Amino acid sequence: MVPKIVVLDGYTLAPDQGITPPTAPNATPGAALETIDWSTLRTLGDLTVYDRSTEAQAIERAADAAIVITNKTLLSAQTIAALPRLRYIGVSATGVNIVDLAAARSHDVVVTNAPAYSTDSVAQHTFALILELVNHVGAHDHAVRDGQWSRCPDFSFTVAPITELAGKTLGIVGLGAIGQRVAQIAAAMGMKIAAAHQSSMGRVSLPNIDIDWLPLDSLVATADVITLHCPLTDQTRHVINADRLAMTKPCAILINTARGALVDEQALARALRDGQIAAAGLDVLDAEPPPVDSPLLHAPRCVVTPHVAWASSALRQRLMNLITDNVKAFLDGCPVNVVN
Repeated sequence: MVPKIVVLDGYTLAPDQGITPPTAPNATPGAALETIDWSTLRTLGDLTVYDRSTEAQAIERAADAAIVITNKTLLSAQTIAALPRLRYIGVSATGVNIVDLAAARSHDVVVTNAPAYSTDSVAQHTFALILELVNHVGAHDHAVRDGQWSRCPDFSFTVAPITELAGKTLGIVGLGAIGQRVAQIAAAMGMKIAAAHQSSMGRVSLPNIDIDWLPLDSLVATADVITLHCPLTDQTRHVINADRLAMTKPCAILINTARGALVDEQALARALRDGQIAAAGLDVLDAEPPPVDSPLLHAPRCVVTPHVAWASSALRQRLMNLITDNVKAFLDGCPVNVVN
């Protein structure tokens, strides 16, 4: 029997490959992305792809599905209980906090994730944010186009201080695959590496890189750049809060390319306004997309990108391949990347 497969929210991975129109007027967020399609997954079953789904729509749309793929659509205990034919949930991301794993287990539903597909692109974006905050490329480009260089009597001028990273300390919270790649890039740029020893990965070692393992509070207090690469759990929610922001150096920079809720956004906005911390670079926020009154959209010295660290075509193709491989392994009776 051919399994019925439903993708609940496939638009960001493969724009214009689903069946529901964009909800925002004149929205074309996928127009600049190379085409990634679901053809390989389609060979494994009767596939229906929705661009986006609410939790209520998920129950209706996946009513007859044995296999459901989700990225951000919540699959709560109530939703899982309402899908009696469901046997497999594939999360098209590494983090699985959008699925009630205990409920899935109690209904004999296998849940898999997609590990290690985003390492290079997210590490690259992490340093794009760091470099923007220490070199101010955007501000200098704007000043040049505004005619300020043309009006300057000197061959060189600056509109913001430029900071050299060599010799500075990068504090990494979460030294998994992405954190390790970030450490390698930082070491190549001459930075010192510190890591929080509460990392769920334990005390890993990296060839030719000295890692100073510190308690989280000590790391926050001593690092020049703090970058978050840990999963979102009950223990890590608001791991960067008002108390820890008060510990940071006034010259420190905070980077978050992991999960928005790792940071207390109100506390960070206050710290930026009060000069407790020099700057922040964020690719993730607590609510995505954020409300127009989100505190960090109006905070000074804060660069925010719209969750695009994962959006390279190479990364999205790897993710599509991994989703398909996970489903195939499940259908073959040997599931991989199982998280429950």
